Amino acid sequence: MRQEAFGGFDRRSLRRARLVVALTCLLGILACWYALGLARLLSPGGWTPPSAESVRAEALLASEFHAGPPQLILLATTPDSVDAPQATTAGRDLARRLAEDHRVAWVNSYWQHPLPSLRTEDRRSALVLIRFRGGERATRDAAGDIIDRFTGTTGPLRVSASGAAAVMDETEKLSEKGMRFAESVAVPLVLLILLWVLGSVTAALLPVVVGVVAVAATTAVLRLLSTVTEVSLFALNITTALGFGLAVDFSLLLVSRYREELAGGAGADRALRRTLRGAGRTVVFSAATIAASLCALLLFPLPLLRSLAYGGVTVVCASAAGALTVLPALLILLGDRLDRWDVFAGLRRPHRAVSSGAWFRLARAVMRRPVLVTVGALALLVLLAAPVTHVRFGMYDDRILPPSSPVAETSQRLRADFGSEWVDAASVVLPAPAAGRPGAAVPDPVLDTYARRLALIPGVRRVDARTGTYRDGRRSVAPDASSARFAGPGGTWLSVIPEGTDPLSPQGSRLAAGLRAVPAPGPVLVGGPGARLADTEHVLAGRLPLVVGVTVSAAFALLLAFTRSVLIPVKALLLNALGLAATSGVLVAVFQQGHLAPLLGDVTAGGITDVVVPSLMFCVTFGLSMDYEVFLLSRIVEEHRRGSDTATAVAVGLQRTGRLFTSAALVFATVTAALALSSLVLLKLIGVGLAFAVLLDCTVIRALLVPAVMRLAGRANWWMPRFGRGKDHPVSSGTPVPAAPMEDR
Repeated sequence: MRQEAFGGFDRRSLRRARLVVALTCLLGILACWYALGLARLLSPGGWTPPSAESVRAEALLASEFHAGPPQLILLATTPDSVDAPQATTAGRDLARRLAEDHRVAWVNSYWQHPLPSLRTEDRRSALVLIRFRGGERATRDAAGDIIDRFTGTTGPLRVSASGAAAVMDETEKLSEKGMRFAESVAVPLVLLILLWVLGSVTAALLPVVVGVVAVAATTAVLRLLSTVTEVSLFALNITTALGFGLAVDFSLLLVSRYREELAGGAGADRALRRTLRGAGRTVVFSAATIAASLCALLLFPLPLLRSLAYGGVTVVCASAAGALTVLPALLILLGDRLDRWDVFAGLRRPHRAVSSGAWFRLARAVMRRPVLVTVGALALLVLLAAPVTHVRFGMYDDRILPPSSPVAETSQRLRADFGSEWVDAASVVLPAPAAGRPGAAVPDPVLDTYARRLALIPGVRRVDARTGTYRDGRRSVAPDASSARFAGPGGTWLSVIPEGTDPLSPQGSRLAAGLRAVPAPGPVLVGGPGARLADTEHVLAGRLPLVVGVTVSAAFALLLAFTRSVLIPVKALLLNALGLAATSGVLVAVFQQGHLAPLLGDVTAGGITDVVVPSLMFCVTFGLSMDYEVFLLSRIVEEHRRGSDTATAVAVGLQRTGRLFTSAALVFATVTAALALSSLVLLKLIGVGLAFAVLLDCTVIRALLVPAVMRLAGRANWWMPRFGRGKDHPVSSGTPVPAAPMEDR
C-alpha cells in the first residue's frame, strides 16, 4: 500500500529523496545568507585589460604627477556669478572639505585655480575635479559617499555630479533596481507559461524551484569569487537570467519525458529511471556544450568577460545538477500528486497520435519542399544580418544611463557648456628613467619638437606641455607657471585635447593609434579614453580567433560524441553561425542605428556598438543555440536508431520536442527580455539580443532549416568513419540498425 501511495517508489527511494530535498533547502538558505550584500562587492567596470598601456599610463599619472582624468566631476551652479563673494566662499569651503577626506588624492576647483576652462562663459557654473586613492571598488564607494553628502544645495551653489565614478555609482543603483523589477515581471509570466505547458500548478512550480536553487548557488559562488578577483556587476544580472532560463529548460525536458514514459505504461520508478537515462543524458550534453562556450570567455583578459564566465559556468552546472538531483527527488515525493490542480484542463486538446501532430505535419511539409524552404530561410537570415556591415565599434560611457538620470543630465550639461577637455583628453606620459639606469629627463628642445609633432596629428586641437601650448604644429603659448604641473620626478607628460572627437568612438581609437605612432624621445605610455578603447579592441581582436576555434572545436567534439555523426555537428555549427549573424545585425539596427526607438527609447548610446558585446553575445548565444539543437537531435537520433528512415525520424523528433523547445525558448526569452525593462542600455541590449536569438533559433532554424537541410543531406546525415561507429550505429550505407527496446536500455 505504501508503495502504491507514492506511485511505485520504495521506502529507500523516499528516504533518499527526503534527504536530497532537506540538504538542498539547507544549502539554499546558507547560500542566500552568504550572498547578502553581493551587489556592493561587485564592480561595474572591468572593460579594459588591467595590463593595458592606457591603464598603466593613468596609474603613473596618478602616482607620480597627481594628475590624470578626474574620476568625479562636481558641477556647481549659481543664479548670479561663481565669482560673487558668497559663491567664492562656498566654493572654497567645498574644495577644502573634499581635500580633507583621506580617500581623495587631489582636488582641483575653479576657486583654487581660476582657469577659464573651469567655468562657463556666463560665469554661472564652475567645476570641482576630484581623483581618489585606491582601486575601482574604493573609488566607487568613496564617490557614492561624496555624492550623497555634497550634491544638492550648498549655500548659493547647486551641486550635481558626473564623471566615471558617478557613472559607476549610478550604474550599480540602476542595475540592482532593474534586476528586482525584471524579476517581478518575469516570474509571473514564466509561471503562466509553465502552467500552460505542464498543466498543473504543482508541475509548473518544479522548474521554478530548480531555478531558484541554481541562482542561489551561483550568487554564493560570485560572492566567494569577489573576495579573490574582480567580478563584474553585470555578471549578476546576466547569470541570474541565464540560470533561471536554463533550469526551466532542463526541468521541462525531464518532466515532459517523465510524463511521456508514464503515458506509455511504465511504472513511476521505471519511468523515472528511463527519463534520467534518456533525457538526463541530453541534459548533461547540453550543459557541457553551454559551459564549454562560456569557458571560452576566460581566454579574454577582461575582468568583465571573465566574471561572466565564472558566473555562467557555475549557473549552468548548478542548473543541470539541480535538474538531475533535486527534480527527481521532488518527483518521488510528489508521486501521483504531480498533476493536481490543472487549471487549463478544460482548454487543453486531447492527446493525439504523433503522426497527426502539428509539428509532425510541419516537418513533413518542409521536407516536401526542402530547397524552397532553405533558400527562403537563408534569405531572411541574410537580410537580418545585413546591418552588421555598418557596425561602428566603440565603448559605452555615461550614455549607458537613461536620460532622466541626474548623472546623465549633468554629463550632458558638461558636454554642452564645457566641451570635452576635462574628460576626453589623452595623456602622453614620458616616465623618468628608473633608478640606477642611464638616462636623463627629456630636454626642453627635444620635448618641444615632440609636442609639435603630436599637434600635427589630424583630430588634435591642442597639446599642453611643460614647454608651452601647441596648435597645428606651432607653439601658440609660451610656458607659464601652470606648465610646471606637466613635469616632476616621475618624468614628463603632455595633455592632448581632441578636436570635437568622441574618444570612445572609432575616431578616438584612430587618434590614440596616431599618437602612439609618433616617434618619442624615450619610453612612452599613451592613456585616455581613446587609448583604452584601442587597447580593448586590440586584445579582443587578437584573442577572438582562438576563442572561436576553441568554442567550435568543443561543440563539434561534444555533438560528435552525442550523435556519432560527422555531418550533423557541422550542420549545427553552420546554422548557429547564421543565427548569430542575424542576431548581431538586429542589435546593430536597434542599438546603433536607433530603429525601434519608439518602443525602447533612445538606446543608441552615441551611435556605436560596444566592442565587448560581440564576444559576449557569441559565447552566450552559441551555447544557448546548441542547447536547443541537443534537445531536437536527441529525439531524432533516438528515433533513427529505432529503425525509422531520416524523414520519419526528423518528423517524429520535431513532434516530440517542438512544443518542448519552443516553450523553453519562450520561457527563456521572457526571462531575458525582462532585462530590457532595465534603464541601462547594456542590459537592454543583452536582454533583447538573447531573447531574439532564442526565438529565432526555435522557429526559423530548428523548425524550418534543420528539417530542410537534413532532408537534403539524406543518408549523409549518418555518415561516420568506421573507427567511430558503435555497435548500434547505422552503417554508412544509410540502413538504420534497430536499437534495443526501451525497457532494456
